[in-house]
Amino acid sequence: MIDFDSKARLWDGNPVFQERADRIAAAIQAAIPLNTNMRALDYGCGTGMLSFPLKDSLGHITLKDSSAGMLEVLREKIAALGVSNMAARQFDLTRVDAPEDRYDLIYTSMVLHHIPDTAGILATFQALLNPGGWLCVADLDQEDGSFHGIEVDVHHGFTRDALRQLAEAAGFGDLRFDTVFEIVKDTADGGARAYPVFLMVARKR
Repeated sequence: MIDFDSKARLWDGNPVFQERADRIAAAIQAAIPLNTNMRALDYGCGTGMLSFPLKDSLGHITLKDSSAGMLEVLREKIAALGVSNMAARQFDLTRVDAPEDRYDLIYTSMVLHHIPDTAGILATFQALLNPGGWLCVADLDQEDGSFHGIEVDVHHGFTRDALRQLAEAAGFGDLRFDTVFEIVKDTADGGARAYPVFLMVARKR
C-alpha cells in the first residue's frame, strides 16, 4: 500500500493535487445546493485540500483519514487559518463500526479505489447520511493498472455503469457522472497518458 504518512509534508506542494481538488470542489458546488446548515464528512481527507474551498459554503465539516501524518498537516492548516467549522479525526470506516454521527453530505476524492469492499463502504456512507443526503465520489475511470503500478493492491479505477449499480444497490438514487479532471502522467516510452477523473453525485433514497 502507499505510505501516505511519509508523503504528507510534501502533499500540498504538488500543483496537480491542488488543481484537482479545486476542480472537484467547483463541481460539487455546481451540482449540489450547499448551505451553511449542512453537516459534511470529508472521508479520506488527506491534508484537507478538497474541504478548504468548500468550508464557507457548509456549516460544519468533519474530516476523517487513517493517516496520522496527513491529519497532522491538516490540523496545522486549520489552526494557522483560524478555521472554526472544520474538525480532523483519525478514523477508518473499513475497520471500525460507523459512529452515530449523521451528515447531509459525504464526499471523497481519490479514495474509493483504495478501499477493497466498494459495496460495503457505499452502504456505510448511505447509513451515515440523513434522509435525502448527498454523496459525491471523485475517482478514476477504469484503467489498466498503470496509474499506481500493477504491483499496488488497489482497484484500477471503476466503470461508471458498475459503480452506478453498486450505488443503487446501496440505496442511492439520482445518480449522475461527469468528468471533472484529467491526470496526465509520463509513460515509459517518453509519451504521456491522461487518466480521467469522474465525479459521481448521488442522493440517499
